[in-house]
Amino acid sequence: MEWLMPVLLALLILGALGVIFGLLLGFVGKKFEVKVDERVQAVRDAVAGANCGACGYPGCDGFAQAVVEGKAPVTGCAPAGKDGADRIARIMGVTADVGERMTARVRCNGTCDNVQYLYDYKGPVSCRAAAALSGGPKACSYACLGYGDCYDVCKFNAITIENGVASINDDFCTGCGACVAACPRDSIALIPKNRTVVVRCRNTETGKTAREHCKVACIGCRRCEKACPSDAIHVVNGVAQIDPDKCTRCGACVAACPMKCIYNYFEGLHEAYDWQ
Repeated sequence: MEWLMPVLLALLILGALGVIFGLLLGFVGKKFEVKVDERVQAVRDAVAGANCGACGYPGCDGFAQAVVEGKAPVTGCAPAGKDGADRIARIMGVTADVGERMTARVRCNGTCDNVQYLYDYKGPVSCRAAAALSGGPKACSYACLGYGDCYDVCKFNAITIENGVASINDDFCTGCGACVAACPRDSIALIPKNRTVVVRCRNTETGKTAREHCKVACIGCRRCEKACPSDAIHVVNGVAQIDPDKCTRCGACVAACPMKCIYNYFEGLHEAYDWQ
């Protein structure tokens, strides 16, 4: 039994050392503990959680930390919407001035059927890559290239590519703006959701040239101007532009446009005017 005593002694020493180190670690942990503001996690739970980066911070964790530190506004998470902003505001003890809800709109209808092509593009499936090659294969230098850079960055499955042009689902779009930043042609814009009448063309070329490049390009004919009862639409630099403060969404310009390049998202009025 003489061999047992050294073993028991070793176990006793190891146990004592474990207790001592445990107490030391506990003391050090308390001494150098980093205080975490509980509001950070509360704000993190209130945001959309997509890590889209639209707020300008590295993910939702970075945004939540910035809000608590007073570096970011409580309305900074566009995907969270008004409900999310109000919840964050309550956590921070402030009020949220959200303003109008934004949504992304594609300002082009240069589909494969409508637009002329200059060459057969065989490069990477990327709008930015295509645009770098002589401006892209579409003859209209304003056209959506349709290779899906916006689709790749959308975290909310709001974008599809249909017949060579991006299409945005209003029900899924959160107005984060990631697609706007990704588009090399500036074909997508963030617009207040209630401003539903959109000119889906930005081509400022002469009417003849614009029409040669795209079957549904705005030709600056001014018929929309004459039809508008609110003086809300005017041709500027060869392309129709809408004053949203005057527009009543009546749809008169949509019906008058011979090129069908004006679209009204309000209550499906585009269907009433045989929009393709």
